[in-house]
Amino acid sequence: MDRTDDSLIALRRILRATELYARELAHSAGLTPAQLRVLQIVDEKSSATPKDLAKQMGVSQATITALVDKLVSRNQVCRVPSQTDRRQTNVTITPEGHETLVNAPDALQQKFVRSFEALEDWEQAMLVAALERIATMLDAEEIDAAPVLTTGELQMGGRRI
Repeated sequence: MDRTDDSLIALRRILRATELYARELAHSAGLTPAQLRVLQIVDEKSSATPKDLAKQMGVSQATITALVDKLVSRNQVCRVPSQTDRRQTNVTITPEGHETLVNAPDALQQKFVRSFEALEDWEQAMLVAALERIATMLDAEEIDAAPVLTTGELQMGGRRI
């Protein structure tokens, strides 16, 4: 095999790992990785505005609105008016949402972060450069992407999660 095949196999393994994790998460917690990340952020901060969530996750506010809508419909989070600014709404986690976090499988990106942070600085820089180059090769530089490993919307029991 040549390096082209080796690189395509490695890329496919990465995609497959994210797909398998997303399915495991959907099966065990009924969430997508992006929904889980919203729960984690809200739980860490006690509450967050949609604007803050969008900024931290690197996605649009419309994306956050859709994620929060799904979580509200599942009683994982709730929207509460801000005590300091009537124009703002805060997102807070519910007891059910906290329970979901406690029982969710270890996130794939958390495994990656632990391994990545254990690397030497030069290795981290090399990997970031290689991954950015791959994104460019796939014309993916402008795609709205949060630091959440996922492959897209999932279906569970005939409904989107």
